[in-house]
Amino acid sequence: MFNFALKFLRTFALAAGGAALLSTLAPAHAADTLRQKQTAACKGDALKLCALAIPNEKKITSCMERKKDKLSPQCRAFFDKPMSTQKASGRKN
Repeated sequence: MFNFALKFLRTFALAAGGAALLSTLAPAHAADTLRQKQTAACKGDALKLCALAIPNEKKITSCMERKKDKLSPQCRAFFDKPMSTQKASGRKN
């Protein structure tokens, strides 16, 4: 009886831990998907307009923000976010 209870508790703890881990990974997966979409939309623009900034991501972003008027429409959509969204994500003008 004691052995059964120990196995049950161990299985329950593993299942609960697995569920907790999956719930924390879900938002990260959503962010990765958004990042993949942005990369796909902006890769060509980054190579064409900001090649000297590569591989520094902050410099690439700054360069692309300065040259926003030259970005492709697909890429520009990622830089035309409302100010409240940019501030919430920690980005500045």
